[in-house]
Amino acid sequence: MYLICGEALFDFFSLEPGARSSELDFKALAGGSPFNVAVGLRRLGIDSALFTGISSDHLGVRLRRVLAEEGVSADYLIASDAPTTLAMVGVDAQGSPQYSFRGQGCADRLLRREHLPVLDARVRGLHVGSYSLVVTPVADTLLELVGRERDQRLISLDPNVRLNPEPDIAIWRQRIEAFAAHAHLIKVSEEDLQLLYPERDPQDVARQWLDQRCQLVCLTHGGKGASVHSRAHGHWSVAARAVQTRDTVGAGDTFQAALLCYLARHGLDSPQGLAGISREQLDAMLDLAIRAAALTCSRVGPDLPFWHELDAL
Repeated sequence: MYLICGEALFDFFSLEPGARSSELDFKALAGGSPFNVAVGLRRLGIDSALFTGISSDHLGVRLRRVLAEEGVSADYLIASDAPTTLAMVGVDAQGSPQYSFRGQGCADRLLRREHLPVLDARVRGLHVGSYSLVVTPVADTLLELVGRERDQRLISLDPNVRLNPEPDIAIWRQRIEAFAAHAHLIKVSEEDLQLLYPERDPQDVARQWLDQRCQLVCLTHGGKGASVHSRAHGHWSVAARAVQTRDTVGAGDTFQAALLCYLARHGLDSPQGLAGISREQLDAMLDLAIRAAALTCSRVGPDLPFWHELDAL
């Protein structure tokens, strides 16, 4: 089982304007990057749990229902009377989402040190990412958790930078470097690295992270595919799959879930397992992640694929 740590919310997507200017129509979908990764893992046949604060309001009840229907364990959900975060989402002409969050004081941000769980042998790894890395108190709580568990369990990180909850990029850099020091696997988009380090080559940043605990950095390049930096096997790139893109919402979360899925299916979901991964296994892992992300891009919204859909390709 992977324990996925971070936000759970509802994304509100703007629909086509109505007949009257006073009317706005939205479609709301359960989401948040960690939420999507937890669901994506279950759809790929891997046990997952979500560690987050869940509101007792109507939207929080719906989030719990979605997790139950998807088979994500509720053992690490923390009940809260605070409201559910809302993310207002617009999709640009290239299919890329633009987010605006309403989350100050909301349930997913209020995880505190007293909520830290005791983990048993079922939990093979932890994944952290997105704005839960930078907003307090949840950021401090998760940093303590990965620091506590890094020697026993696989730690994976996806920065997934969202400037609306925290516009100060210096805080993002500081926090991500703190989490990166504990991570064995980092998946990051080229767009995120350009935000974090606009004066640096993204490949140089990836190589720098390998100087710490990290064994593997996967750098995604949107429609250009992905590149990998491995401490043991060096650096190379993999092309994207040709696909008719509807939008890219959830593509990065799909890529992340597929990476973790491959490690779990091949018994590599531990610090030692990842350190011993072969070049051939890395190629197969990247191929799975690229195929999965392409399938998500062919659909509208964060509709992550099931294993049987990938198996049929």
